[in-house]
Amino acid sequence: MNVPPRTDSATPWSDSDVSHWLANDTRDQRFIDNIFAELCVRLQRAGIPVKRATLHVLIYHPQWLGARIAWADGMREAEIMRFDYDVRGRSEYIGSPANEIQDGATELRENLERDRSLGRKHAVYDEMRAQGLTDYVAWPLYHTLGKRHIVTFATDRPGGFDDGHIAGLLKLLPVLALVSEIRIKNRLARTLLETYVGSHAGELILAGATRRGNGTTVRAAIMICDLRDFTRISDNWPRDDVIDLLNDYFDAISEPITRHGGEILKFMGDGLLAIFPLSQPAACANLLHAVAEARQAMAALNERNNEIGRAPMNYGIGLHVGDVMYGNIGSQTRLDFTVIGPAVNMASRLEALTKQLGKTVLLSRAFADFVERDFDLERVGEYPVRGFSDPIELFAYHG
Repeated sequence: MNVPPRTDSATPWSDSDVSHWLANDTRDQRFIDNIFAELCVRLQRAGIPVKRATLHVLIYHPQWLGARIAWADGMREAEIMRFDYDVRGRSEYIGSPANEIQDGATELRENLERDRSLGRKHAVYDEMRAQGLTDYVAWPLYHTLGKRHIVTFATDRPGGFDDGHIAGLLKLLPVLALVSEIRIKNRLARTLLETYVGSHAGELILAGATRRGNGTTVRAAIMICDLRDFTRISDNWPRDDVIDLLNDYFDAISEPITRHGGEILKFMGDGLLAIFPLSQPAACANLLHAVAEARQAMAALNERNNEIGRAPMNYGIGLHVGDVMYGNIGSQTRLDFTVIGPAVNMASRLEALTKQLGKTVLLSRAFADFVERDFDLERVGEYPVRGFSDPIELFAYHG
């Protein structure tokens, strides 16, 4: 945090100084939590006795509905707490200031010095009284297209905020709304890209790799996984059960991949394509560790499904290593950031062979060369692979 010192001989800062800083001097600051913490310190030095402040934002992450950025006197950095989508049904939200503001209140003011029996009833007010706070105010922070976020301020000044303090805070809200919207939308864009194309591809797209044909050749370990008998399941099961099954299956397979440094490029119906770039020295070993953990997770999932009368889910995994073209492919206006090339085709053919050969995981000789000294592999033999002229030596991995 870079707040210049205030000297006794200097003219006290004003809320206009704070507004000018917020509008003009935060361009190089990427994160709204850092801006918010510095804002609170500058408000104090401008004579507004802020002791505690929070900024509540809706972020629409796949796991998180929103986040609360919290600052208190003496903190150099704000704390961030995320909230899941079920929070609105819990006591921490029901009847809270955030609840009132999201329900349409345009201002919420609470005198914390008066007897608690006369005030609003929620645990957050009791917590603030216990901290010696005397006054609390919350306002909606309006972003474009009707989006409403929330900002709150509290003080321990006897008598609470005066009219001048409130007026100064209100003057800041439009500027804070603009500054926060830019950062939140930047974070949202990053989150959406990470969610739909993966973190590495998302970074490349944000860096400008948006033209068709943009790409590079990458040497990578490739994994393709496919669920067996999905057509029969989707034809005979209720829709919601099918969606739950797919989500559970993808959780079991995907989480170990991400944990071991892989990048999931796409979900294809009931299939999955992932790569582990060989820029990671242990990429192939990491991929096999991920496969072993995924198999354990699938076994646990099948055991749970068996307890409720569902048939076990079977699947096949093909593993290969080779050069792939990694980049934008598609029409002029609709692109897919993915990998293509003979190595991807080989992984796909090996996955298809798992069913024919009765093996869950099949590896090519090229992949086995990287890991056979450290992993127990079963040599299956040489088999013709559609699209390739020579038979391919195959190995099975039982994890």
